[in-house]
Amino acid sequence: MHAYRTHSCTALRASDVGQQVRLSGWIHRKRDHGNLLFIDLRDHYGLTQIVTDSDSPAFAALERLRVESVITVTGTVVARSAETVNANLPTGEIEVRAAEVVIQSAAEELPMPVAGEQEYPEDIRLRYRFLDLRRERLHRNIMLRSQVIASLRRRMVEQGFTEFQTPILTASSPEGARDYLVPSRVHPGKFYALPQAPQMFKQLLMVAGFDRYFQIAPCFRDEDARADRSPGEFYQLDLEMSFVTQDDVFAALEPVLAGVFEEFSGGKHVTPAGTFPRIPYRESMLKYGSDKPDLRNPLVISDVTEHFVGSGFGLFDKIVGSGGKVRAIPAPGAGAMSRKFFDDMNDWARGEGHAGLGYINIKDGVPGGPIAKNHGEEGTAKLIAELGLGPNDGVFFAAGKELQAAKLAGAARTRVGEQLGLIEQGVYKFCWIVDFPMFEYDEDAKKIDFSHNPFSMPQGEMEALETMDPLDILAWQYDIVCNGVELSSGAIRNHRPDIMYKAFEIAGYSKEDVEKNFSGMLNAFKYGAPPHGGSAPGVDRMVMLLADEPNIREVVLFPMNQKAEDLMMGAPSPVNLKQLRELNIRVVEPQKG
Repeated sequence: MHAYRTHSCTALRASDVGQQVRLSGWIHRKRDHGNLLFIDLRDHYGLTQIVTDSDSPAFAALERLRVESVITVTGTVVARSAETVNANLPTGEIEVRAAEVVIQSAAEELPMPVAGEQEYPEDIRLRYRFLDLRRERLHRNIMLRSQVIASLRRRMVEQGFTEFQTPILTASSPEGARDYLVPSRVHPGKFYALPQAPQMFKQLLMVAGFDRYFQIAPCFRDEDARADRSPGEFYQLDLEMSFVTQDDVFAALEPVLAGVFEEFSGGKHVTPAGTFPRIPYRESMLKYGSDKPDLRNPLVISDVTEHFVGSGFGLFDKIVGSGGKVRAIPAPGAGAMSRKFFDDMNDWARGEGHAGLGYINIKDGVPGGPIAKNHGEEGTAKLIAELGLGPNDGVFFAAGKELQAAKLAGAARTRVGEQLGLIEQGVYKFCWIVDFPMFEYDEDAKKIDFSHNPFSMPQGEMEALETMDPLDILAWQYDIVCNGVELSSGAIRNHRPDIMYKAFEIAGYSKEDVEKNFSGMLNAFKYGAPPHGGSAPGVDRMVMLLADEPNIREVVLFPMNQKAEDLMMGAPSPVNLKQLRELNIRVVEPQKG
């Protein structure tokens, strides 16, 4: 018999009754019934109930052990009585009567329980992450993550992609998020950077002629944590393709994403591959107030600016007169609710730093609220008719500069959808956001600058750059969004140096600036570069959605806290003077005050 186990803790069934077996694992729970002691023994695979009585030598050994001690049990499989069968466990028809117990490792008193899913403070969970990972939900999430990555790899290979590994130590990038820097011992005063993404390398692979690349790529960015973003590091399904249009990238990626979500969704409906809606950026900002819309929410925002030109509602009239916009967010059925619902929405908007939300509430066909009162009966009737509101509906209004009004309307759309229970459940709704503007006007710097990715190919290429108003030029850039979560940005790349120089010139950069900052890429493009494009959906965010977790921390093995600290390993940590001298660097303490 094997020294530790003949079976895992999920393997035994009624057909094994009478067998002598050996199991190893952690004591998950103990139940002492006086002369009988029941142990739930847990390993990676599942649970098996162990039973022993006071006459057995195993009883004394098990009785004194704390939960989470590691033991090896040898005994006989017996059938449970009908009334004690546990239908919720694969092993619920049997138990193992312990004859011998070997203590592999006795546990001390636990800082947090493993059995059960009660919430514990973040600092405790992260400091004792090895205990946290023993808990069923987190253990399941991490296994899901592994399975998702395996599925992604398989699907990418089936699509004709080849996996390559790109460097981890590279050069610092002059833009994007802050780099993590690594001092060089052999080149004093110089630093490597950990890659924010394999962007340059994957494009150079296309220049090198490899055609279809992918990688489950680690990325490193020194940026603050959010619910959907880990501080420090994350993983993405990085891909790049040569001789492709935007449609080709979509056709390659949609079956992978839809397939993975269908495989792990637990039966939830997933937008079928080939049918992901394509929503232009400006349309998305108008209709949804966001460039990452949650299409489970049926509410659509409308631009009602013209209704408030010369309106009796002075505040909106003033905003519109100074070039602002007014957006309307419908609230179906809200007119039947109390005024408190509308006041709470207004208080929420103020709490988010906005001036507030105007509203009209319609009760039995009679409009009420401050806007109806001041806008006038005729104007209000026209507004209600255009918006198609019913006799007991409501509508909220967001006003301000265009982007400000759009963002408030988008946030209000989400809140109204949640408050009224309109968000469709049990679905994963994908969409592409396309046609991002190439340039935008920077109000602070009083100049035209890049809107998103400066290395995207402008639609219309050189002709567009030479003949169009820069603010009207669109880029071959796209985002993939699922249930309001942006999984990645991507683009058809600008592979021509002449177009790159011109695009940067419009944004105020000289040819010398471009050559200084992006010499590696430019140099490669001068020796024959294919048209190419790609994307990089975030693995962590995919798993977060599939696991239905609100925070990305719940699907990462060893995450940092909000301050980018690893409480378990004590990182970041000071280093000794010998190490600093080897690297020719000195620590400068920040100034106090």
